[in-house]
Amino acid sequence: MNKDLKEIASQVRRDLLRMINGAKSGHPGGSLSCTDYFVALYFSEMHLAPENFTMSGKGEDVFYLSNGHVCPAWYSTLARSGYFPVSELGTLRQLGSRLQGHPSITHHLPGIRTASGSLGQGLSVALGHALAKKADGEKNVVYTLHGDGELQEGQIWEAAMLAASKGVDNIIAAIDYNGQQIDGPVDKVNSLGNLRAKWESFGWIVLETVGNDMDKLVPVMKEARSLLFNGKPVVILLHTEMGAGVDFMTGLHKWHGTAPNDEQLAAALAQLPETLGDY
Repeated sequence: MNKDLKEIASQVRRDLLRMINGAKSGHPGGSLSCTDYFVALYFSEMHLAPENFTMSGKGEDVFYLSNGHVCPAWYSTLARSGYFPVSELGTLRQLGSRLQGHPSITHHLPGIRTASGSLGQGLSVALGHALAKKADGEKNVVYTLHGDGELQEGQIWEAAMLAASKGVDNIIAAIDYNGQQIDGPVDKVNSLGNLRAKWESFGWIVLETVGNDMDKLVPVMKEARSLLFNGKPVVILLHTEMGAGVDFMTGLHKWHGTAPNDEQLAAALAQLPETLGDY
């Protein structure tokens, strides 16, 4: 199973790099670092019905992306899992495209339930949906992803405090903990300190794993789900690398928002097997 997930992740990485290169704009570094999470989430963990997508998400798990700039990885994952045609991936950031540079609900792209351009808001939105599912007596799960630099936003911690206070135990947050943000290393821009201790002090169950190793990631994601419905929300700290999968991008904040040129794209694709067929 994990072999299949690794093959899908390789294709998603190819997709997002080609999308960003074609648009000549975008955010490859973070998209690459969270690719494995997206693939594990949509192809292994979530209970979904792509062919019957609804904004309400009744009777299924739902996902909210908070750090919206990594949407190329999400778009590819959604297309590859059946939400919309794979051929549409080539329209990233084009005028009138459903695949905007940050997720938008204006064009009603299946799989997306809220816009997420401004950082810090996703946990609040996900929390609202989790509360609604609890009120409806559902046993489905709400997932949400955040960047580590995004945790410098105060609204994240307001939502984290409320989730624990209200016993919202049907939500799993994940942090793409790659240590880099647009202006440099997170610890130098505004250090997060002991991130595990922070979440625990806010009343969350905290798990940690290597986010770019599918063999380590998948078991922890399954463990997270097993801990739900016991009075506490769960957060997973995903220790990842900016630009994971491409050697000359790995660990460098310069790739947060720099599109690869044609030569760089060719060098990157040479490292990533084409497993599902390029769009």
